[in-house]
Amino acid sequence: MITQREASGAGLALTVWGRRRLIAAAALALAALALFVSVPAYSAFDSIYSLAWGQELLHGRLPSFDAYRAPTQHPLWVAITTVLATLGEDGSRAVVGVCVAAFVALVIGGFRLANALFGEVVGWIFALLLLSRLDYGFLAARGYVDVPFLALVVWAAALEAERPRRGGAVWPLLACAGLLRPEAWLLSGAYALYLLLADRRLPRLSEVFWVLVAPVVWTASDWLVTGDPLYSSNYTTRSALSLGRRVPIERLPERLVHFMNDLTKPPVLIAGVIGIGLAFALVRPRARLALPSFLFVFGIATFLALSIRGFAVINRYLVVSALALTLFAAFTLGGWSVLRTRARWIWAAGAGLVIVLGAGWTVSRFHFEHIRWELHSRQVVHADMVRLLADPRVVAGRRCGPVTVPNHKLVPDVRYLLDAGVDDVLPRTRLPHAGQTTRGVALFVTGGRRFLVHPAYGPFDQLDDDPLIQVPGPDFQLVARGTYLAAYVSCA
Repeated sequence: MITQREASGAGLALTVWGRRRLIAAAALALAALALFVSVPAYSAFDSIYSLAWGQELLHGRLPSFDAYRAPTQHPLWVAITTVLATLGEDGSRAVVGVCVAAFVALVIGGFRLANALFGEVVGWIFALLLLSRLDYGFLAARGYVDVPFLALVVWAAALEAERPRRGGAVWPLLACAGLLRPEAWLLSGAYALYLLLADRRLPRLSEVFWVLVAPVVWTASDWLVTGDPLYSSNYTTRSALSLGRRVPIERLPERLVHFMNDLTKPPVLIAGVIGIGLAFALVRPRARLALPSFLFVFGIATFLALSIRGFAVINRYLVVSALALTLFAAFTLGGWSVLRTRARWIWAAGAGLVIVLGAGWTVSRFHFEHIRWELHSRQVVHADMVRLLADPRVVAGRRCGPVTVPNHKLVPDVRYLLDAGVDDVLPRTRLPHAGQTTRGVALFVTGGRRFLVHPAYGPFDQLDDDPLIQVPGPDFQLVARGTYLAAYVSCA
């Protein structure tokens, strides 16, 4: 029997741990805010396009989901960016702010998930591992929807781990995730099936609603805007083919391992594989392993299914599996806390050594210059674009015709900054003679070879694109130049 003194001591310990958690969460949030303020970062292609769609909605027009090489729409992201589009030029920074906040939520939710499954020690280690996976932070710094999606999934998993089979807030979290990425539709369906089998009952009306709300909203928005309820699915497969992002089935296993290694890095990948074996050997009851194991298998299964369906084969489709594997890696490093024998101290010492070696490995391969250049180049491109588009000669040139850019990559940035329609900013890859005879303003990418092949801005990533998209027509005159962009005008 627990005495009153023991109960009071336990309560005091919980209070101390609770304060530490609050302090850690506040410190993380303040650090993220400081980085967001001190390091200007701007949204990537997909989110900028979503902002442009938001502008169209604010003007009472249907968003141009079917624009040339536009990204796939995500209904909840379109709704959020429509609100942020009211901020004008600052909307791009605001999107990054939302994703940075989502990254903070991801780390805190990850702690709660690991703590509920494996205890406090593993929770702290998992949170630190998430912070050290720079891919997640870098995705947030570029405004990718994957970070908010992952944060929603992790919080849903954490709430389920803390109070199994209670539903509650798990449902709206999964529904919101399903409005960001369609993989979450399957998560909602799997969760509903799990509840039905565990409780041996029929589905409730509310559960049917939560399972269906995301796919219904997504297909309804596609139908309303494009006339095709399956537009997002069909367009994504066509886009992956046209952009060369499909991979033959026989190469998928190799891509899977490569992407998992890329997202987690070798030390965490190895520790994760070891952690799966350790967890199944030591954790009791094993039912506690069902959730992280399901997330790991689910992520791989959806990656393979999407790839076979014809979607782009990219590492971001494996973020759920990578996160689950990182959780098992945290168990490798902190699972000694579940032991009650002297072996725990041997394990703890070994885990400490692995952490030191892993940190050294990470630091030795940390490419700070690459990250600095990526963020800085986006700042400079944004500044170039703002200055060039505001140049009086460029403003005058727009009266003669549309603004043209080499290919699709600069379209959303220019459209958003000008609050322009789909016909006001055109990619020269779609114009006759690569746009050389088109009147108006022509933007060209400069800045040397490295920038000409930049994945976010470079005009030469498609082998079938005409090289003349980077050559001004005979009637064009240079009117303004920046670090990475130049503006030419033709009114002849």
